[in-house]
Amino acid sequence: MTTHTTTPAPELLSVAMVTLGCARNEVDSEELAGRLEADGFRLVDDPSEADTVLVNTCGFVEAAKKDSVDTLLQAADLKASANHGGRAQAVVAVGCLAERYGKELADSLPETDAVLGFDDYPDIAARLRSIVAGEQHEAHTPQDRRLLLPISPVDRAASTVAVPGHGAAADTTTVGLGGPATGPRAVRRRLDAGPMAALKLASGCDRRCSFCAIPSFRGSFVSRRPSDVIAEGRWLAEQGVRELFLVSENSTSYGKDLGDLRLLETLLPELTAIDGVGRVRVSYLQPAETRPGLIEAIATTPGVAAYYDLSFQHASATVLRRMRRFGDPESFLGLLASIRALAPEAGVRSNVIVGFPGETEQDLETLCDFLVAARMDVTGVFGYSDEDGTEAASYDGKLDEDEVRARLEHVSGLVEELNAQRAEERLGEEVLVLVESLDDDVAPGQAEGRGAHQGPEVDGTTTVTDLPAGVRVGDLVRARVVATEGVDLVAEGVVGP
Repeated sequence: MTTHTTTPAPELLSVAMVTLGCARNEVDSEELAGRLEADGFRLVDDPSEADTVLVNTCGFVEAAKKDSVDTLLQAADLKASANHGGRAQAVVAVGCLAERYGKELADSLPETDAVLGFDDYPDIAARLRSIVAGEQHEAHTPQDRRLLLPISPVDRAASTVAVPGHGAAADTTTVGLGGPATGPRAVRRRLDAGPMAALKLASGCDRRCSFCAIPSFRGSFVSRRPSDVIAEGRWLAEQGVRELFLVSENSTSYGKDLGDLRLLETLLPELTAIDGVGRVRVSYLQPAETRPGLIEAIATTPGVAAYYDLSFQHASATVLRRMRRFGDPESFLGLLASIRALAPEAGVRSNVIVGFPGETEQDLETLCDFLVAARMDVTGVFGYSDEDGTEAASYDGKLDEDEVRARLEHVSGLVEELNAQRAEERLGEEVLVLVESLDDDVAPGQAEGRGAHQGPEVDGTTTVTDLPAGVRVGDLVRARVVATEGVDLVAEGVVGP
């Protein structure tokens, strides 16, 4: 009698993705997850149950950098617990902080097993396997990525320089594995099952704002081809996504490197026509580039949220010039008036920086007067701090930290009051809410979601009561606003046409 024995297949290496920062980073994480899963890794949600923890870092401002470092150190603690039954064998940093500092970050953070840059993304699975096996990875020395990218979109496909979200077009066999390909054998794998998903329009930025380091490590502005954007939108809809959130560093520039600056206006109706897509939302518009045709397309295209994410940054013309930006209160208020003439209930959000070098008390007063007149739904307020390698870091006229903090607190308090007032102006208004969660056990007939004027995570939510039976996550429901709490709304479901 012959006895046959079989050798059990080796267990797949597991990896947990931890994502920090903006929606663009979330897309990058899903692309990395897709590549890893396609190459034999097992994805897990809990870092404590993973062989490898991949931290997608943010390198935007000092607070984000600190958060990224703290997260890496927390993940590194899991390796110590591996001696007591845990799994973690390696902690790896990717993302903007890793790309921006490279070898410097690796040298200053020995608790991290490797620091990988964007150029490591196409071979991420091989990199992780070698790191888990104990091989040393030499972190890159950062370069200004604006000088690395090919100019032509045709040349880009053959370039050895990796741009997250930009690769060869997918073929149908690859897409079917789990998501749109962004390079040979690459797929996107959703890490969040919610009804909203970010969809990347472009990477990088060609502007030279004196306070911002993003172009140096994200590179020059590179649009994705419309066919790739639409294909990915279709795939997301097949996964149950109802709202496509278009993201980039500067969406108003989309198409300029493809020879058509009005490409976004023509792309929007094609995205809303995708079966299953209920709403399309555009993020990050540069006020100086926001043209009338784009304002009209967002305001009037059925299925596009009348939502304007306008990065004003300040209102004083003097401060804006030092920021290497353009505008003044009159032009900004004119832009808002043109939006509201087409869409009176449009949502508007922005960010501003206070305490910029040379900012006078009169400049601050100009900003505050503008914020009062602008009536925006949400405004994020940041205190200025020097960023490595930026022009503003060399400016004179720096305010001391206490003064910056005082101005930050003053403007934040004003904005909190103004945002609450704007929410109250929506009492009685009908809103179209994307249902993102239901809890029938705790509150039957009640849901939480976002109206058209509310972007994900940062603009508040709408709680809908008196829902009709049968409403599910992902449905778009009509509701009338009956109460507010800060920027959050409470609305009652509307039945009928």
